[in-house]
Amino acid sequence: MDIFKRPIILNDALKNNDAVIIYGARRVGKTTLVKSFLSTYEKKSAYYTGDDLEFADAISKCSLEVFKKMFTGLSLIVIDEAQMIENIGRAVKLIVDNMDDIKVILTGSSSFDLANKTGESLTGRKTILTLYPISQKEILQNASQFRLENDLPEFLIYGSYPAVLTATTYAEKEEKLRELVNSYLLKDILTFNLVKSSKSIYSLLKLLAFQVGSEVSLNELASNLEIDKNTVARYIDLLEKSFVLYSLGGFSRNLRKEISKSQKYYFYDLGIRNSLIANLNPINLRNDVGQLWENFLVIERVKRNSYSKVYPNYYFWRTYDKKEIDFIEEAKGKLSAYEFKWSKNNGARPMEFLSSYENSEFGIVSKDNYIEFLDY
Repeated sequence: MDIFKRPIILNDALKNNDAVIIYGARRVGKTTLVKSFLSTYEKKSAYYTGDDLEFADAISKCSLEVFKKMFTGLSLIVIDEAQMIENIGRAVKLIVDNMDDIKVILTGSSSFDLANKTGESLTGRKTILTLYPISQKEILQNASQFRLENDLPEFLIYGSYPAVLTATTYAEKEEKLRELVNSYLLKDILTFNLVKSSKSIYSLLKLLAFQVGSEVSLNELASNLEIDKNTVARYIDLLEKSFVLYSLGGFSRNLRKEISKSQKYYFYDLGIRNSLIANLNPINLRNDVGQLWENFLVIERVKRNSYSKVYPNYYFWRTYDKKEIDFIEEAKGKLSAYEFKWSKNNGARPMEFLSSYENSEFGIVSKDNYIEFLDY
């Protein structure tokens, strides 16, 4: 894992705030990132984990007297998997408010819980960063563009979790993905008893895996799963906040026939998606290449923008008469629309969209020019 130079610069983040929170799915490399940072940190520091029950119990009591005994003399405290600790936000506030020159780094694999615990307590005191599965830019730092493009089909099949990328055989990659799905994927949701049936949420994920790039009906999902619509919506929300799913809403400003209330869902990692549906077949044996390509580009663009500290609004566009655009970015009053084509770099321009939204541009992204789209 450590062969990849991760794009998050913790020194810069710590200069701006007393606390830094690093979100990201389990096994994307948060622990590796903070331990690598600690190995070069010149002042006195300490590393803890929320899985340590004795430490978690001591922290959750929020005793300044105890904190002074534990942390006096330290310049930096790192708490990995901090969402496991009750009252973590209040505890960190006590530390940074009352103990001079101490900085705190927290990591969390579920934003729904850690965000709730640190939101109000650390208002104005924290910097939030997100770490994703390995991006194409990170891979390009360790390989030539030719190698990146040559291995592109593998990224669409096996994804880009660090442990999967560094596996040396396809059999090992498949085993790593099974381990991720079975042991880590839903660990936080199930730990906090937020899902009563693991079977239902796995079934939901499989249904969404087959609908990547398509508009999703919550009523249809609820009917197929034999649970109510509100439960489906809650499960999806938890999956988004656990960095399993990413949602895209419909864009609408001018036209009555534009669809704006629907959602599309993508997987943060395609290896997870393909493992869920037990389809790790090569590209030439698949009928879902278009879905894989669309998912890949949406998530890679999100990674690229997040690491570059660019935060546009994202949408898809579709009308009731079935005119559509895969992906739209809205930033600084400008619309950038993209169609994703695996094998073609041509296609009809969406004239109705372009004429309705004059301050917009359009491009087609294929495997021949995708590196330009990702700005690498």
